[in-house]
Amino acid sequence: MSFRDVFAALMIAVVWGVGFVAMKIGVRDVPPLMFSTLRFTLAALPAAFFIAAPKTRPLIVFSYGIAIGVMQFGLVFSAIKLGMPAGLTSLLMQSQVFFTILFAWIAMGERPGLVQIAGGLVAMAGVVVIATVRAGGATLVPFLLVMCAAMSWSLGNIIGKFAGRVDMVGFTIWSSLAAIIPLFVLSILIEGRDAAWTLIHPGWSSFLAAGFLAWGATLFGYSMWANLLSRYPAAIVAPFSLLVPVFGFLSASVAFDEPTSAREIAGGLLVLAGLAWIVFGGKAVARFHRAR
Repeated sequence: MSFRDVFAALMIAVVWGVGFVAMKIGVRDVPPLMFSTLRFTLAALPAAFFIAAPKTRPLIVFSYGIAIGVMQFGLVFSAIKLGMPAGLTSLLMQSQVFFTILFAWIAMGERPGLVQIAGGLVAMAGVVVIATVRAGGATLVPFLLVMCAAMSWSLGNIIGKFAGRVDMVGFTIWSSLAAIIPLFVLSILIEGRDAAWTLIHPGWSSFLAAGFLAWGATLFGYSMWANLLSRYPAAIVAPFSLLVPVFGFLSASVAFDEPTSAREIAGGLLVLAGLAWIVFGGKAVARFHRAR
């Protein structure tokens, strides 16, 4: 990779990691489903008037918008609103790698290799360790919401594979547009009519947080990530995503001084180790056999 592309990949990891801090700021004053509505409204409008719809089936665009916009972010914003630490959330969301491998096997017949299975089991062992810390009281619900959000992200990944090679900027914008009305309706039904007032008159901190997530994490992050994947092998680009929870933990620690127990740190290291093995394990095994 060129220096410019390495820098771009690092910036994506930074933006995605810091995005979890923006989520926590945003849901302080705006209910989580309505905040998600605001985020995807800013991502879709007015850009949809200038960017053509992607050349794929509308059902795929709509389904992706539901999986990512409504399910993934609706759930993760709700989890953070209920008290899930932003740093820990950024880590647990990376378990989507395991679920993506599983769903690709089920839906597309992409059978995982032994390296992927081993890495996935190690990562999920880390998730279980963290779950045992949060298994009691009110902390279990936000944990489960984050895990469901990770599964929704994985579902979105599979739907995206069915879209084929399309303009990812247009795909991101129009799928964001598809999420707005379902999110707004769910917010009114669950959070009440008063939630609509916060969409019309959000505080400056919530608006800036939504803007950062819409224009930084969504439009810049996803479009640049797709651009890198289109020009380099996934094995070169994918490892940069392992930096997301690193920046998530660092930024959350600076912004909120979030406490994390030793067992949660141990579980987090297991998650990162498992994900790293999924990415690098195949090459490591191949080099070992060549060296023999």
